[in-house]
Amino acid sequence: MDSEISSKIAQYLLEAKAVKLNPENHFNWASGWKSPIYCDNRVTLSYPQIRKYIKHALANSILQKFPDVEILVGVATAGIAIGALAADELNLPYAYARPKPKEHGLKNQIEGKIELGQKIVVIEDLISTGGSSLKVVDYLRENGHTVLGMAAIFTYGFEIADEKFNEANCPYFTLSNYSVLIDEALKAGFVNEAQLSSLSDWRNNPSAWKQS
Repeated sequence: MDSEISSKIAQYLLEAKAVKLNPENHFNWASGWKSPIYCDNRVTLSYPQIRKYIKHALANSILQKFPDVEILVGVATAGIAIGALAADELNLPYAYARPKPKEHGLKNQIEGKIELGQKIVVIEDLISTGGSSLKVVDYLRENGHTVLGMAAIFTYGFEIADEKFNEANCPYFTLSNYSVLIDEALKAGFVNEAQLSSLSDWRNNPSAWKQS
């Protein structure tokens, strides 16, 4: 991970309010976890300068990490747009995938065309525990496709995600992460020193944070 790019991405996510921090009142995730952070990287699409920076950084990093890539596959829904932007920048074919088949119409799980044997890099906007992202990797591999790895804009850096990706033999990288983001948030005044302990506690044990 390039430290300059990582810091700049974190600054942009905070600036665009794609990431919101609220250590006192917290957010409720669908999983039931309480969290001091909420991340929706789709917000960055509304800011041309930020969108362009992320597109270039992601495309260049994909070429560096996975030089044999032949097609990008975005994960629905949040990975669709950034995946398409990166594919356009790299002049590569593109498709997107759902974690499970659509429940109506043709019931497709893949939208677009992937040729058998094409080397795939899967695109996500965010890595949390890795569960939904790896469902797409599993599906592609089960259908005979070659997945080189995954790329995303941001990760919370949970150990469980690293464990799941290692078990799946799926290397991945992100442009920025939680630790860098908190550093940049402190510098810019989005959080203060007194809040750092709570933010660190959540990162170390998110499932138990503020559950009592």
